Amino acid sequence: MSRSKVTIRDVATYAGVSHQTVSRVINGSRAVRPATRARVEEAIAALDYRPDALAQSMARGRSGYLACLSPNLTDYTFSSIIDAAEMEARENGYYLMSASAPDAETFHHLIEDLVQSGRTEGIMVINPFADDRHNFLPKGHPVVFAGARPREEAADSVALDDVNVALNSTKHLLDLGHRYIGMITGPGGEDCTQDRTQGFLQALQQAGLDSTAPIVEGNWLPDSGYRAFKQFCALDKRPTAIFAQNDNMAVGVLRAARDFGLLVPDQLSVIGVDDIPMAAYFAPPLTTIRQDFSAIGRQAARLLVRAVKNAVVTKEHLLLPGEMIIRRSTAPAADARDLV
Repeated sequence: MSRSKVTIRDVATYAGVSHQTVSRVINGSRAVRPATRARVEEAIAALDYRPDALAQSMARGRSGYLACLSPNLTDYTFSSIIDAAEMEARENGYYLMSASAPDAETFHHLIEDLVQSGRTEGIMVINPFADDRHNFLPKGHPVVFAGARPREEAADSVALDDVNVALNSTKHLLDLGHRYIGMITGPGGEDCTQDRTQGFLQALQQAGLDSTAPIVEGNWLPDSGYRAFKQFCALDKRPTAIFAQNDNMAVGVLRAARDFGLLVPDQLSVIGVDDIPMAAYFAPPLTTIRQDFSAIGRQAARLLVRAVKNAVVTKEHLLLPGEMIIRRSTAPAADARDLV
């Protein structure tokens, strides 16, 4: 008999006992006579029976599964976080299943399915404040936020220290002599957008500069960086440097600058955030702030496992530092007459 087709009832028939007795043996119950236990164990070995791990766990009141809900599963930042979280969960005896929730309604349905069915013991949420999805977080169920700071004490959280990332990015441009710096943000409702904007303005204020720097809202995609650069070029005075809140929008700026006949970094400096794999291969290679997606994913999974095992533990809110990666897309500011 093929092992994949062997059931608990096959074992019971082979051993001459009830399937309930086989279940008791598998689950380590003491309410089985030694001789009966020996017959069942012999049958399990003979048939090469492998109990269903999920069914066993659920019979004990746990599934052994965690879930990760993300706006999508294709974005490099999200997939990198999920990949690391899955490995950390597995090392701690859990499996992490992931699902795409592009909008709040889908998120709501997934939460209901996963929690009410008992399929998951805890949920990791990436970008919980991208829309109204945070309103559908399950009460009394372990939840961890990945990539977002907390807005409530009910959940642990792990995120990049976005304020300092933007502060250091802007200071890098200021140290190069740039005094009129533009910024391209992500969607305004997201935490990281707000925090990076705060860090950008803080750096300008610390340098004694007017905080009315040109700011254009993007959507994290390259085309929004391209469009934002066109808006900067329509101003009476074009920025000499641009801080894009992620690398994707920064590469849109690089392409737009080339189309407008501007040399990077001779006539325009550009800096991004993330250090995606292609950042080192752009033309020119992109200066950026590297965030450790693996650390975010692993820490989020660690906190989720901890929350599952101990619901009363004090919540943790971790902010991880970024690392400045200086490449060739930033340089000292050119002479003022060459900038307009």
